[in-house]
Amino acid sequence: MAHKKGVGSSKNGRESAAQRLGVKIFGGQKVIAGNIIVRQRGSKHSAGENVAMGKDDTLYALVDGTVQFHKGKRDKSYVSVIPEA
Repeated sequence: MAHKKGVGSSKNGRESAAQRLGVKIFGGQKVIAGNIIVRQRGSKHSAGENVAMGKDDTLYALVDGTVQFHKGKRDKSYVSVIPEA
């Protein structure tokens, strides 16, 4: 009667948590300094004016204003923040 019992849980548990990537604040929306605009892997979107890139490629606002997505050279996507007057 050599049976293995109760080993189901040790064989599971290899699923990693989702990374919650993507655009967090869309074009035309208001943003305050420090807010995360895009969480990404690699530079799918590049930092434009008043936007900085963190070490994990996250784009965040440097000033209060309105988010703007636009295309630059070679059809590359840029994210900028237009400061409020």
